[in-house]
Amino acid sequence: GKSLHIKNVEKYLKKKQIKYIKLREPGGSKNSEKIRNLILKKSSNFNKLTDLFLYMAARNENYHSLLKKNYKKKIILIDRFVDSTIAYQHYGFGVDLKFINTINSFLLKNFEVDFTFLNIVNKKNMVKRLKLRKSLNRYDTFNIRFYEKVQKGFLTLAKKNKKRYKIIDSNLDINLNQDQVIQTIKKLI
Repeated sequence: GKSLHIKNVEKYLKKKQIKYIKLREPGGSKNSEKIRNLILKKSSNFNKLTDLFLYMAARNENYHSLLKKNYKKKIILIDRFVDSTIAYQHYGFGVDLKFINTINSFLLKNFEVDFTFLNIVNKKNMVKRLKLRKSLNRYDTFNIRFYEKVQKGFLTLAKKNKKRYKIIDSNLDINLNQDQVIQTIKKLI
């Protein structure tokens, strides 16, 4: 759902002639894409701190090459960001939250996220969707318990930041969800 929704938002912004940039994380800038390949490679088996540092290195590359110069000038669409790092690295892997927040604060200075769409999915549909993928990356192969902890982490973040979050139930009809996302974007703009 995440990739489809971001494409639909991109189409909407183009249609309305609203300036934006779109990137993925990890990835986006040239150097961040190199780091992405290393992180997601199936044969990679990093320690949880090494994994965190690689994500932060990719984010730093994006910040200096794309985010800083477009912040408050264009709408910035990112498929994952700070909350994803907290959900995966803290709630999923158990890395200290204060440590993660310290690094993010140092890297991003005053850069803040205005709004987050959170796609949630039940275990049955998650397994089904993973089986449909043509190729799996390293993060697609973790055990179900890991993904449950990550989703619970995202929901905890959403509960703490209700005004900044819109939860999208990805178990529901995709057309309904697409409409919810675009209607929310219209209100935000």
